[in-house]
Amino acid sequence: MTYPEIGPERVRARLTVDERHLQPFGYLHGGVSVALAESAASVGATVAAGEGRVAFGLEINANHLRPVRPGTMLKATATPLHKGRSTQVWRIEIRDGAGRLVCASRCTLALVEAEGA
Repeated sequence: MTYPEIGPERVRARLTVDERHLQPFGYLHGGVSVALAESAASVGATVAAGEGRVAFGLEINANHLRPVRPGTMLKATATPLHKGRSTQVWRIEIRDGAGRLVCASRCTLALVEAEGA
């Protein structure tokens, strides 16, 4: 995963699908979409939480909307729906290189004090 944009109001993440990301039938495994979505949301929520705090996923849902084959560049965009003191909720859209929606996700995150902060 790479992060071309990181901020408290939007995170963009990218991942190129290869053989490591496939389910047994040769298509993108849904768990990879979930990992990409939660990673983008966690990064954004941690930035939004401020220094000395870190975000951890509490709950995530994902609707897998279209199949993806190896070689496809996935682009995730995460934006906050709610930024509270102890929890945040982020919406994540994952699109393919043609801009088609591959996965729609929502992630709830807990904000905790970072160790050693």
